[in-house]
Amino acid sequence: MGLLNLLIKDPLTFVLLAIPLLYSVILHELAHGWVACKMGDPTAKLMGRLSLNPLKHLDPLGTLMLFVFGFGWARPVPVNFANLRESRKGLIFVSSAGVVVNIILAFIAIFLLRFLSLSSHSIAATILYYMAQINIILAAFNLIPTPPLDGSKILMGFLSTRLQHSFSRLEPYGFFIIIGLLYFGVLNPLIDFFRWIILSIIGILFSM
Repeated sequence: MGLLNLLIKDPLTFVLLAIPLLYSVILHELAHGWVACKMGDPTAKLMGRLSLNPLKHLDPLGTLMLFVFGFGWARPVPVNFANLRESRKGLIFVSSAGVVVNIILAFIAIFLLRFLSLSSHSIAATILYYMAQINIILAAFNLIPTPPLDGSKILMGFLSTRLQHSFSRLEPYGFFIIIGLLYFGVLNPLIDFFRWIILSIIGILFSM
């Protein structure tokens, strides 16, 4: 059952779900800024973006995409990668921070679903189910190594300086690349592949 179907069939649950879903994308961006600040770049902090105030983060189109397609975005938190200590490690850590937060949120939702013995038809179970699914999709989507997604910057952290420069030149065309991947039927298989990796990680966490 998609989010739009949920809105039609169970508007109360949809409304209750809206806030945690919005904070899934907000916490994603907040994590980038927080890790950047810890690693030497205070840009997000100085601009007031290390805040839980949704007005400082939400992007209208990204929010619409979240509720229509199940993945979306907030306004990117500004990061000056030149300020980071250990620039290569900083690039990887800052870029992966949002994905890690989404995986943690998904893990918590699945944990609560497993151990609270909730009725599958209850509002709480529905909210936790969508929280898990949306955060997994958000993490998987952002892991795609295409600018400006986080996966591209994580990949750049492992590339040589020359290849980093060449790869960064793709960023102005990132939106069109994503549209192209969608048009040629590649985007969903990529999301499914990273989704499988994330589910495997969550499975390992449960087995520990």
